[in-house]
Amino acid sequence: MDLSGASWRKSTRSGGNGGACLEVADNLSDVVGVRDSKDPGGPVLTFDTQAWRSFVGLAKQH
Repeated sequence: MDLSGASWRKSTRSGGNGGACLEVADNLSDVVGVRDSKDPGGPVLTFDTQAWRSFVGLAKQH
């Protein structure tokens, strides 16, 4: 999968945790990428857009 156009960002709520952050690229057309901010060249998990929206929606409820 080509993620070369991914624009990676950390949550604004991730400050002060010693660098243990996830980065999300949600600017792609069909997928959302998730990676470890400490290893930007490492593996990336990808989710289809609807699955990611469902996950975030459920996470916000808890």
